[in-house]
Amino acid sequence: MTIDEFNFADKKAIVRVDFNVPLDENGHVTDDTRIRGALPTLKKILNDGGALIMMSHMGKPKGKVNAKLSLRQIVPDVSRALGVDVKFAPDCGKADAEAAALKPGEALLLENLRFYPEEEGKPVGVEKGTPEYDAAKAEMKNRQKDFAKKLASYAEVYVNDAFGTAHRKHASTAVIADYFDKDHKMLGYLMEKEVKAIDNVLKNARHPFTAIIGGSKVSSKLGVIKNLLDKVDNLIIGGGMGYTFVKAQGGHIGNSLHEDDLMPEALNVIKTAREKGVNLSLSVATVCGREFKNDTPRKVFPINQIPDGWEGMDASEESLDNWKKIILSSRTILWNGPVGVFELENFAHGTGEIAKTVAEATQKNGAYSLVGGGDSVAAVNKFGLADKVSYVSTGGGAMLEAIEGKVLPGVAAIEG
Repeated sequence: MTIDEFNFADKKAIVRVDFNVPLDENGHVTDDTRIRGALPTLKKILNDGGALIMMSHMGKPKGKVNAKLSLRQIVPDVSRALGVDVKFAPDCGKADAEAAALKPGEALLLENLRFYPEEEGKPVGVEKGTPEYDAAKAEMKNRQKDFAKKLASYAEVYVNDAFGTAHRKHASTAVIADYFDKDHKMLGYLMEKEVKAIDNVLKNARHPFTAIIGGSKVSSKLGVIKNLLDKVDNLIIGGGMGYTFVKAQGGHIGNSLHEDDLMPEALNVIKTAREKGVNLSLSVATVCGREFKNDTPRKVFPINQIPDGWEGMDASEESLDNWKKIILSSRTILWNGPVGVFELENFAHGTGEIAKTVAEATQKNGAYSLVGGGDSVAAVNKFGLADKVSYVSTGGGAMLEAIEGKVLPGVAAIEG
């Protein structure tokens, strides 16, 4: 069942949204992107004449009530965005009365799901690897089912529109789906768009297909890189992870970030890329700093000749020129991760240039571009380019796992 096919008239729908939004010290929302992203799904339910129950997590309260992470703080923002006075249930596990009283056209927000350890399904206060942990894990699994069943009891329809948590097998993202038949559970509009965007790059890519993978550590993206080697024509590796590849080939990287234990894997990636005919492009020179801070002295060195006392901080103009040629000749582009220390203004140039080039390839050359991951998304937003790329993913971790070839529990629970 798709959300477009379903008529929510006189039905109660419980929707897993991702309202894990940033708050300031006074509990005010500083960026409502995630709230706005859920609106098409939420308004469809209300416009059909349905009653809307929203559930989300916020932060990492680790199974305990934490006032600073209460969703009560965002009720005014959600009400404003929806155009409806949103009611609030102060305990998501005991919201029977609030759910029962809900009338068509009304909306209810449940308190933070993660105030209950059953949401994540992890044993609390027991050390991993012990017999006690195994017993606690089995007990928690049963408690998680009961918690999911309770959430399901509030409504007749379940909609998952939280792509950011789709890679988690939590009570509200996957287990709850077991309590609805196939005609009463579905993906929301945002989830549908995310799944389609990933399919566009993994299953329906036009060639040349270029992946730009950046960030600090090889270990966090090794699975992604390996899976992409079967799909891409060009693989650009930038950011901190590039120095592991350089050192593995005998280069001198000074004090640059690297992972010695991942060097054999890096060499294997280089070898596999060569065997598969993938153009693997690393930085040729790098903007280095003396210290990891914004106002440190800066100097450009060849990527494999960085002196001791200097560390790589950003892609050089020469590297960017190479990468721009590759990106502008591509028909499909996937970008995840910065190519420099984007959080420091003096070392954000390279990531900004990648953002502009991906947008140019999309707008001028008709390439399909998918951008995901915190700093990549921040870069396209910072330069006002979010509407100049084909799709900006809302879920960094979920997107990475999907690109790695893993099944997302939040999607599988509905699609089978």
